[in-house]
Amino acid sequence: MSTAASAPDPRADEPFIADIELDRDSSEPLYQQIAKPLEDLILSGTLASGRLIEDEVSMAQRLHVSRPTARRALQDLVARGLLTRRRGAGTRVTPSHVRRTLSLTSLNDDLLKAGFKPRTEVVSYEVRLADEEEADLLHCETGDEIVRIERVRMIEDRPLAFMTNLLPAQGAPTLTQLSRSGLYACLEERGIHPVSATQSVGARTADAQDAEHLRIPAASALLTMQRTAYDANEHVIEYGSHIYNAALYSFQFNLTGD
Repeated sequence: MSTAASAPDPRADEPFIADIELDRDSSEPLYQQIAKPLEDLILSGTLASGRLIEDEVSMAQRLHVSRPTARRALQDLVARGLLTRRRGAGTRVTPSHVRRTLSLTSLNDDLLKAGFKPRTEVVSYEVRLADEEEADLLHCETGDEIVRIERVRMIEDRPLAFMTNLLPAQGAPTLTQLSRSGLYACLEERGIHPVSATQSVGARTADAQDAEHLRIPAASALLTMQRTAYDANEHVIEYGSHIYNAALYSFQFNLTGD
């Protein structure tokens, strides 16, 4: 999907019941006749991200088909990434492609503003002594104490980004803080304010480790971003190296003429 994220749909928790007419004399399987109209509504943007879909029991009864037929129709859309099934939350339209403008903001805050409900998994949190490469990235001395953090940013339980950050130990948020807030919000709580940054954006394909982190096939397209953020005194407050699932995410550049 390539539609931009929009505000949450106030009807998101009201099950959507599609107007589906089945041709029982057709050679097309019934499950495909059920899935196709739903696919068209999702791809056209008629069904908003996060919208709850009628459950398979109700669908089977209403359309007079077997429950396995209704289940297969929904599962077909799940397998293609158009629907997401989660215990306790039902079957919902998968979050639409995230378009993010390039600015000095955190991914977590941008997703919240776009109407998503992001969740963060902290994969690792390590206090260590900076090696030569890390010291160069943080403009500190080799052997200075730093914190290295690896996190996965999720939307609707789908991994969107795998993020690696390096920070000077004295300003680094705690593991508990990072589990509930974005990195920049944590830094702000500690009185650390990013005022400028250098950033580069690129693209590559996923290796086996990337594929595992983002739950995507190896060789899938990735967007990459490296950022060094500075405070008002031009001290480095964090270095980030992030990868994004390109099927769900893109950067947006705003350009002006002379």
